[in-house]
Amino acid sequence: MTEIDTSVPPSGTGCVECDATGSWWVHLRRCAECGHVGCCDDSLNRHASAHARDTGHPVIQSFEPAEDWFRDFRASRFLAGPELAAPHSRPAEQTAPGPAERVPSDWLQILQSRSNEG
Repeated sequence: MTEIDTSVPPSGTGCVECDATGSWWVHLRRCAECGHVGCCDDSLNRHASAHARDTGHPVIQSFEPAEDWFRDFRASRFLAGPELAAPHSRPAEQTAPGPAERVPSDWLQILQSRSNEG
């Protein structure tokens, strides 16, 4: 599968765009083709799916500890995949949502109000 490159390491330990802007995320996803780490669709900014749309890289893997599932955005389905280059997840001590110092105390209400808008 050309959408998966097992030799590419992840871009970092957090969402690239959230780290650049000082935002926060709920969970992290890793692009299986280029290693870009972005935030999940439950997060405010949904950077992982935006990366897939913008680059045409459709396959992601969870970047959460003890999770190894893949998802293909094109087919909107989960799939099996090979082991990617290490590290395989964010650091276990990093919180979810995270990073802890940037997560507002009312984070759940923020996400609920956003989902009620749509």
